[in-house]
Amino acid sequence: MQRSPKRRVTIITEQVLTKTTAKVPVLILNGFLGSGKTTLLKSLLVQSHKKNMSIGVVVNDMSELDVDGQIVAQTEFFDKDDSNFQSIYSCVLSSKKGIEKLAQALDMILTDGGPDLLVIETSGSCHPMPLIEFFSTQSRFKLTGVLTLVDSAMIDQDYGSGQQIVPIMQRNLQNQQRDTTNLLVEQVMFCSHLLLTKVDRIEQIKLQTIAESIHGLNPFVSVVSVPWGNLPMDDVLAMPEYDYHRVEQLIQELKPVFEAESQDDRPYNLATRVIQDDRPFHPQRLWDTCNQHLGQHIYRSKGFFYLSSRDNVSLLWNQAAAGISLELIGYWRAGILEDENNGLDEMEMEGLRERLKKETGRFGDRRCHLTVIGDRSQVDWFAESLTRCFLTEDEIEYWQSGGEFPDPWPDSYVTRKY
Repeated sequence: MQRSPKRRVTIITEQVLTKTTAKVPVLILNGFLGSGKTTLLKSLLVQSHKKNMSIGVVVNDMSELDVDGQIVAQTEFFDKDDSNFQSIYSCVLSSKKGIEKLAQALDMILTDGGPDLLVIETSGSCHPMPLIEFFSTQSRFKLTGVLTLVDSAMIDQDYGSGQQIVPIMQRNLQNQQRDTTNLLVEQVMFCSHLLLTKVDRIEQIKLQTIAESIHGLNPFVSVVSVPWGNLPMDDVLAMPEYDYHRVEQLIQELKPVFEAESQDDRPYNLATRVIQDDRPFHPQRLWDTCNQHLGQHIYRSKGFFYLSSRDNVSLLWNQAAAGISLELIGYWRAGILEDENNGLDEMEMEGLRERLKKETGRFGDRRCHLTVIGDRSQVDWFAESLTRCFLTEDEIEYWQSGGEFPDPWPDSYVTRKY
């Protein structure tokens, strides 16, 4: 799985700017780690394709692995090096560095005159305030929606169906402490639209409690349940311009505190760790590790990997809070070559062999690339626990001789068409 190549930044000329005078509407998808922003983005891409709309996309990932950017880039909606798709990774968009990179990305997107709609998917650790301030000064863009997605399953599990959010926030204020609860609350307070996700995992009576608790943080907006990212594009296009006046006082109150955080690419005591290895995971050991050692403060882990028991398929690892899903991404070239019934002719086989010769791993193009995001106190420990789940050298020898290991993972994968 290859990282999207870096794109050359160009400067917009006055001639380009005169192609169109209408402001490009901007939709910001904000929300804590694992709240479902990428799922919503891909749903909007499908709808824009059906409407024959030109859509620009900026994807932000605080990790250097850029998983979300790779996922979106591999869809059918963007060609290679398409200027309408920009990926900003290894920093948080709300940091000073992130805002600078955003300005450069917008220059690239405007080189062809500007899309019908610009959608920005922020990192889960992104604070909305710097983005709102940034777009309030932009003459070529009109901020219409700041959508905050809230993972209702996480709120139920970590905040007692939302009833513990305010008490924890009050305790933080008394202790002059800022952590991920502050971030979650302030994401809600700045939003123009509040979306509850993963509602299918919550009992209806609990969902009502969650909605009421969250709505109390921002009573000026409506709360909408959005299962599987099903937000109608017509609703997006009908959104009025963002109400900057409503948040003026909030900005003034938070500005002194936030300026101290603006240089930090890992705010709110968050840390990221990247795991890269060419070995497969031992399926039983990985299962046991996730069930026994996945702590509350491991907020997100994601990436591409393979199991020794399923070494022909490339899987997407997607963990948010206590939920983990495996999604089928594709088939490893090495696995296709090893399949006697692959249906390829000799010329196609030779082409695959030539491509595999360029791979540096021991097992062809097979590899595991994962990023772990969590509290600094736990992220190293969980990353090390995952690393111990790779096959040992003795197990590799056994595996390559045809040996098998127990596999408790579900036979079916999450498969969605976009």
